[in-house]
Amino acid sequence: MSAKESRRVFVIEQAVKGKITNRQAAEVLDLSERQVIRLKERMEAEGVAGLAHKNRGRTPKKAAPKETREKVVMLARGPLRDASCQQVAELLEEFYGITLSAKTVGRILKGAGIPLAHTHRSPKRQKSRDRLPQAGLLSQVDASPFAWLEDRGPELSLHGSIDDATSKVQGLHFELHECLHGYLQLLLQLVQNFGVPRSLYSDRHTIFFSPKEDRLSIEEELAGQTAPLTQFGRALTELGINHIPARSPQAKGRVERLWGTLQGRLMIELRLAGISTLEAANAFLPGFIERFNRRFAVTPANPEPAYAPCPAPARLKQILSLRQERKASRGSSISYLGHTYQLLDTGNTVVPLRPRATVEVLTHLDGSFSALYGGNCYALQEFTQPPKVIAEGPKKAPASKAHKPAPDHPWRRMPINQTKKAAPLPNDNPLPVSQGG
Repeated sequence: MSAKESRRVFVIEQAVKGKITNRQAAEVLDLSERQVIRLKERMEAEGVAGLAHKNRGRTPKKAAPKETREKVVMLARGPLRDASCQQVAELLEEFYGITLSAKTVGRILKGAGIPLAHTHRSPKRQKSRDRLPQAGLLSQVDASPFAWLEDRGPELSLHGSIDDATSKVQGLHFELHECLHGYLQLLLQLVQNFGVPRSLYSDRHTIFFSPKEDRLSIEEELAGQTAPLTQFGRALTELGINHIPARSPQAKGRVERLWGTLQGRLMIELRLAGISTLEAANAFLPGFIERFNRRFAVTPANPEPAYAPCPAPARLKQILSLRQERKASRGSSISYLGHTYQLLDTGNTVVPLRPRATVEVLTHLDGSFSALYGGNCYALQEFTQPPKVIAEGPKKAPASKAHKPAPDHPWRRMPINQTKKAAPLPNDNPLPVSQGG
């Protein structure tokens, strides 16, 4: 019996014995006099047990069925582990058709002895920057390496962009590592789905800002640059986006907090979908972004968006590409990645190039190539040189075999002991032969 119930029993007993009036009992218990009279009658008829609430020990009509509670406990220990009560309630309704409030889920999990993954935290006392008034004024980008696929696949880096005014996720893309290709894919989603933002906020990674401040060209110095542009910085400049570097992670806190939310929600949804590869994870993201924005996006102070129009597809494809310079050879060709290419115009005619002219080779996001020369874009065709023909020299006469004389040749009939007498040497007179003794 609780302290409140013990107090009620004592006051009603005093009223039954006539030591206090019904009005006095009503004032002490904060009840009406009619309710005090009913309690006195119930106590006289049933004793102290009559003062207990009639619903005690009864299952409420709106209580979740036992089968539902058991299924919630089973899912919370399995695929929905580490999810908050709010997320569990949302996923139960979306994937299993079970409608429960977050508080009901919390009571079920607490009753089953399952610790709650997320508890309420007291707010930190710090001054926060106000949101910008319009969508499209500022986008924050970053990447988060994490075991998004748990033990089903490799660790991936999730590249993401979020709008400062509305907290809308503007794009998400998985790569094995934080890289330029991931950020260009992210920028493509942002521009195609929303438009060109006015400013972009990022950290000082070398993908965004080059550390080579002493290698500026004359054109870059005249343009007021303090460091050469990276590939990503060049793309932002061509899109007309102002690039702002963050001096600390707290400065871009909106995208940093996004990672904490996604690591609790996206990982669980990838687990429920059974995704284990990079390609399947990227294919899953568009639907997740749509659901996430419906749940967490806020209304800006000014409903008019500030995005600039998206460029034409052909122009956007040129901007969001990797560019490298090559010098033309005397044969109007260039060398790139170990292959020789020629430039083709719209009529599939080879474009003549000045020897040593600069040609920019564009590697697009889909892996295809093109080239910029003289302000125009051309297709590339691989050029294969014909094989060299080696001139044949004069044919040599076949080596003659040694001649062997016939068996009856006179040379063979010559006696072996027969030799030619040596001719006398000049001035070689023989000695006179003496006669007689």
